[in-house]
Amino acid sequence: MEFDSIDTRIITLGEARIPSPVNSEEKLSKDYFISDDERVLIDVNAAKLRNLFADGKEIPSFETAGPRSKIYFDPSKVRCALVTCGGLCPGLNDIIRAIVLELYYRYGVRNIYGIRYGLRGFIPKYGYDVEKLTPTAVSGILDMGGSILGSSRGEQNIDEVVDCLERMNIGILFMIGGDGTLMAAKKIADTILDRKIKISVVGIPKTIDNDIYMVARSFGFDTAVDVATQSIKGAHNEAESYPNGIGLIKLMGRHSGFIATTAVLAQQEVNFVLIPEVDFDLEGPKALLAKLEKRLKDRNHAVIVVAEGAGQKFFEAAEERDASGNIRLKDIGLYLKTKITEYFQARNIDISLKYIDPSYMIRSLPANANDSVFCGFLGRDAVHAGMAGKTKLIVGHWNNHFVHIPIDTSAGKRKQVDPNGKLWQTVLDSTGQGSLANE
Repeated sequence: MEFDSIDTRIITLGEARIPSPVNSEEKLSKDYFISDDERVLIDVNAAKLRNLFADGKEIPSFETAGPRSKIYFDPSKVRCALVTCGGLCPGLNDIIRAIVLELYYRYGVRNIYGIRYGLRGFIPKYGYDVEKLTPTAVSGILDMGGSILGSSRGEQNIDEVVDCLERMNIGILFMIGGDGTLMAAKKIADTILDRKIKISVVGIPKTIDNDIYMVARSFGFDTAVDVATQSIKGAHNEAESYPNGIGLIKLMGRHSGFIATTAVLAQQEVNFVLIPEVDFDLEGPKALLAKLEKRLKDRNHAVIVVAEGAGQKFFEAAEERDASGNIRLKDIGLYLKTKITEYFQARNIDISLKYIDPSYMIRSLPANANDSVFCGFLGRDAVHAGMAGKTKLIVGHWNNHFVHIPIDTSAGKRKQVDPNGKLWQTVLDSTGQGSLANE
């Protein structure tokens, strides 16, 4: 991946002149605060860095996230809004709680509002009330799945959204969501800048699939992998317990197979992994069904993991889209279940196939311990960025640091498993499946 052309500059609403109240009573050292000059290298490959130095080029890097010694917004006057959009994901309530507590206790902000049901909450015709968010309002929500603010899918009129922000006199908008949300955040921020009004837009990238571009890890992913491994254990136990037992698990991953590949490496009882990035066939000497038959002959059981976006070539090309404009995927899990059953019936081979789809259970669960900690960092750093007057950015994780990433750099792009990279090659080592394509 080449990073030389990436623009990492962060937009600010104006000069930050107000001394930050964060930790003022503790009188921590000045090293506690982060300077805008502190950067995190995008690419840590030593050979590439030497070449860039030799050519006199600027080294690509991200601005480090964290508290600034001077802030832009007056905590006693600024009004903040939070909104969660798109599909549910473990950790949404953790993010909300972290933002509210950081604003309230560390900065002294008292006007914090939750927007109900995603971007619909900004549109007058839906008539949703806003929710005043205080420490009491977010107490105990870490053990709850979903989002206390609710969510929705689908585009809304951007001008109406910005009109609402102006009417509410909002200074900082925190948007928590996936790629569709980040695209909306970009449009909202651009409209705000065009109108020359002083509203900061800070995104917190959310996707279980871990496919946000230029973000090494997104919240909810750790929980998803954790629960997915439990499904693999169950499928393996079922498969081993019956003659010619087959455990078939469908996991999330519309366009990227990170959950499937990572869960398989965490629970190495899987024989075949199917992901959107790697082609496979069903019929033929090298294809899935023939190799599955050989596996049953050799070991009497098998476990298959398939990401939801894999194998879409087997369906008719007609595209249906959901309210957010995403293509409605055909159900590859049920399709495989049918095809596997038909294949062995035609050969008079008895099988015992158990199909497991934990997708919606995973989406709505509370975050596990690792994700909860991770969400705390993301939420607090989002507050630091907003209070400093930074806008049109997301807070992400890169090279083991929390950083500011321009929305333009990430939105509309997708991170995927590299079929030639270490992750997929390690999956092939673990499963021994080899290529499942007849080419």
